[in-house]
Amino acid sequence: MLCYNYFKPITVYITVCKIVLERIILFKRLEISMRKKTLPKSTAKKSTRKSTKKTTASTVKTTAVKQTTVETTEPVKQTTVEKTEPVESNNLAEQTKPVETNNVVEMPDLGPRRSVAFIGSECYPFVKTGGLGDVMSALPKALAKLNMDVKVIIPRYKCIPQRFQEKMEYKGSFYMDLCSDGKQYYVGIMEYQEDGVVYDFIDNDEFFSWGNPYTNLVDDIPKFCYFAKAALAALNYLDWTPDVVHCHDWQAALVPLYLRTCFENTNVGHASAILTIHNLRFQGVYDRKTIQYWSGLPDYVFNKDCMVQNWLDANMLKGGITYCNKVTTVSNTYAWEIQTDEYGEGLAEHLRYHKDKILGIVNGIDTDIWNPATDKLLKANYDTKSAIKNKVTNKKALQESLGLDVDENKMVIGLISRLTNQKGLDLVNAIIPGIMDEYTQVVVLGTGDAEYENTFRYYENKYKGSFCAYIAYNENVAHNIYAGCDALLVPSRFEPCGLTQLIAMRYGAVPIVRETGGLKDTVQPYNVFENTGNGFTFDRYESGLLYDAVNRAKTLYFENRKCWDDTVIRDMEKDVSWEQSAKQYKDMYVGLTPRY
Repeated sequence: MLCYNYFKPITVYITVCKIVLERIILFKRLEISMRKKTLPKSTAKKSTRKSTKKTTASTVKTTAVKQTTVETTEPVKQTTVEKTEPVESNNLAEQTKPVETNNVVEMPDLGPRRSVAFIGSECYPFVKTGGLGDVMSALPKALAKLNMDVKVIIPRYKCIPQRFQEKMEYKGSFYMDLCSDGKQYYVGIMEYQEDGVVYDFIDNDEFFSWGNPYTNLVDDIPKFCYFAKAALAALNYLDWTPDVVHCHDWQAALVPLYLRTCFENTNVGHASAILTIHNLRFQGVYDRKTIQYWSGLPDYVFNKDCMVQNWLDANMLKGGITYCNKVTTVSNTYAWEIQTDEYGEGLAEHLRYHKDKILGIVNGIDTDIWNPATDKLLKANYDTKSAIKNKVTNKKALQESLGLDVDENKMVIGLISRLTNQKGLDLVNAIIPGIMDEYTQVVVLGTGDAEYENTFRYYENKYKGSFCAYIAYNENVAHNIYAGCDALLVPSRFEPCGLTQLIAMRYGAVPIVRETGGLKDTVQPYNVFENTGNGFTFDRYESGLLYDAVNRAKTLYFENRKCWDDTVIRDMEKDVSWEQSAKQYKDMYVGLTPRY
């Protein structure tokens, strides 16, 4: 026992010396290896990991001997610094390399940048009466995502909701001469920004104090003469020079004329002008002397090849067509139709003369707003995987809310429209008695001409529980009709583009449409033999053909539900967004403003 105690310190000392000696030899070997320049990077990394691990173990074992700890830790620190520096630099190089690659890939997709000023009479969500408001809202947002610098200019109507009025920023004001006698008018500029788009509002209580954007031509002609000129004057005042000025419909049709006359020698006068026709029926035709006075345009534009129509009248849209660089319509088919006598609304010959300017680009819809997967107004949200099941839930909710018989086995046909002659409502009225049966329900939403409103109220009274006439426009009800109905009627006499059928397809409501304008461009007829197509169509404007199209839809719905469901899914999968259309508009802008 005593011998063991005597030799114990010596044994410990020998053991410690062996460990220290082994470590010194090891670190010498590592030092030699570090000096070799031919050593591969992968080998260096591997050696570092091994040496670090061993050093840590030795440090733990020798903490009881202070002198040894000092000797071993000093080379450890030195070795760690020498080994980690190249490793860290390699890691940084590896991390930054993919970032640079991503930037190179993304930038070409944005394409060239151009600045565009949109000038129109309405824009959602500030003010909207029809499809123009939707286009003025959605297209600038889509263009902003394509590296475009976009500004929207609209009047500051009193009917704009207060929540937007409160967020507007005052940008300045000035006085502008307007009439042929040089009368001065106040121009105020209020600004609002959202989604990468700048909205400038032209402020003047004398012209825009009405509750609605449109009243009658007597008041509208002076109002929009002022607006067209004030919009360009505001751009000069703000020192914001666009590459392209894109004006919409007759309310802004004088913009190209002002660009090439009154503003010819200003900064904004160098911009290219584009005029989009959303509906050719509305042209801003009025007494020539009145328009000549209020516009203050030079006399030489008032001739039969430009502004003059029927000798005594002036046509604002006609003048815009003459002086713009490009005329666009909201569908390819409509671009051709307006050059015919049937659809030309008295301007067919003039449009044929300017046919080289005309380009059709179909509209899209805002797929963020119109999205059944996220729509908060629906009873049950759905996508292509859950559409067949959840549309039934929405159908029952729709039936219950509108006072219809709640029955998921009935086919619900919807109609969302302005109740005017353009929308083919005389055809609808003619076929209602024929399509109403115990298996069919019809829902109508909209306002308009009294004759159509009263006729639909009559049918509601006659077919209680199966027919609903909601004579108003309610956004919530519209969303629920799209989601709850099985098919949607759009039998228009003419339709420049149509947004109703696009929204219907987005929500899985199969469209029944006439082959005209944008309806023909967006709806492919169903082929019963191949189970292809996404809707039911008819060509000539006849009630019998509409009746046949509805019956073809009903036959497929009741007799071959699988093929009907396939059609629903095809509709929902169809790209109805603004993305492709916005790219076409951008290509047009770039083509008009080449930079070498």
